[in-house]
Amino acid sequence: MNTQRFIAAVTTLVGLATATIGVWALFGPRSFADFAGFGFHEHFLHDIGAFQLGLGVTLLLAVLWSDALAAAMAGFFVANTAHTVNHVVDLDLGGSAWQAWVLGAVSVLIGVAFVLRLRQLGYVLGEVRTTTDPALAPFVRQKTILLTTFRKDGRPGSTPVSIAVDGGRAVVRSFEKSLKTRRLAHDPRVEFGPCSGFGTAPGTTHTGRMRRLSGEEHRRAARLLRRKYPLLHGVIVPLTHRIARAKTGRTVHFELVPERAAAPEPSDVGTEVASG
Repeated sequence: MNTQRFIAAVTTLVGLATATIGVWALFGPRSFADFAGFGFHEHFLHDIGAFQLGLGVTLLLAVLWSDALAAAMAGFFVANTAHTVNHVVDLDLGGSAWQAWVLGAVSVLIGVAFVLRLRQLGYVLGEVRTTTDPALAPFVRQKTILLTTFRKDGRPGSTPVSIAVDGGRAVVRSFEKSLKTRRLAHDPRVEFGPCSGFGTAPGTTHTGRMRRLSGEEHRRAARLLRRKYPLLHGVIVPLTHRIARAKTGRTVHFELVPERAAAPEPSDVGTEVASG
């Protein structure tokens, strides 16, 4: 087991254990107090549960997300929201209503700040790599692109897809029996540009070609997508492809190669210099 896997495994196990203890203290405070061997105070045990739950969620998200601030904000939101509920439910045990209102307001504020942080990150919370290719630079943190492929008669068909960039390469994922995979089998030309998850494309459209990957390149593309989209391409898409394999076929990956502007011919350069 390499170092990174060890770190992820330990953090995940501790996060799960901590969150489980939090749930136990929240919903079974008396049995938790008996187990821990301390005196019983229902509200404070509820609060211990809220904070333990928040700590556990923070650790689990830190394994999945590359942005420490987003993980900390999400964990705090969970803990503080549970804390707010405790003050409402336990109002007959003590405290004041204004305390619950203040805690609730803090949760609202941190929730708004979290959404703003997501917008700063382009809603991409996984690991992103760098690129030295100017044509791919706008897509390093881009969540979704609109990929246009072409039918045999030349008519276009467009689909929103996820993209991952590393160095001078960009990769996308599909499944074997999809329309775009069948189109690319006879015509690798594509047009692509940034878009929302609903397919709205506000940015510039680029042209390029697609190359289907196999072997180690196929596996490397899967890793890149999984790191950038831990939940979507680490769990949801692979599980969906596996369940529907009889209908969709196997998962496939493509390298997206942007077309570069043609370099000027030497004779053209000489003519421009002479005319200058």
